[in-house]
Amino acid sequence: MKTYETERLILKPTGLDDVKLIVQLLNSETFLKYVGDRNVRTLEDAENYIKRRCLPQIEKLGYGNFTIIRKFDNKKLGTCGIFVRNEMENPDIGFAFLPEFEGKGYAFEAANFIKNLGFSDFGMKKIGGITVEYNHRSRKLLEKLGLKFVKKFFMEGDPEELMYYEIENAVS
Repeated sequence: MKTYETERLILKPTGLDDVKLIVQLLNSETFLKYVGDRNVRTLEDAENYIKRRCLPQIEKLGYGNFTIIRKFDNKKLGTCGIFVRNEMENPDIGFAFLPEFEGKGYAFEAANFIKNLGFSDFGMKKIGGITVEYNHRSRKLLEKLGLKFVKKFFMEGDPEELMYYEIENAVS
């Protein structure tokens, strides 16, 4: 998988050099509140998480999770990517940023680029997005990306009701 650049950001495939970011991100207050506890507490946990959750999809499909890096200081801000889940018909876009980098437009810049990449480079016909109803920032970002609310649903093994959004490739 290639590394990409936007105006302010570098988007590189998440790898084992991102273990510190993954520990920080998955234990941030907003991630725990809106996404859930992934039981990643140590660098070893993060390494296993990356090996189990990130690398296989990248190797199999050529796309997946990207680490988002700010160009001017090489600071790792969070992650964004397109994910394939067994429970979902279409791949879905996901994003998570460290709290100090939320609300600065980085998530939109990265997610919009990745959404367009999904359509142009990976031939996706539709891209979904999921969030909990009370995550207003995530809902607002999905809508800003052009995704429309479709339905509420429960993902297998998750007791929390989710909102499903979707966008169709206008060119297809």
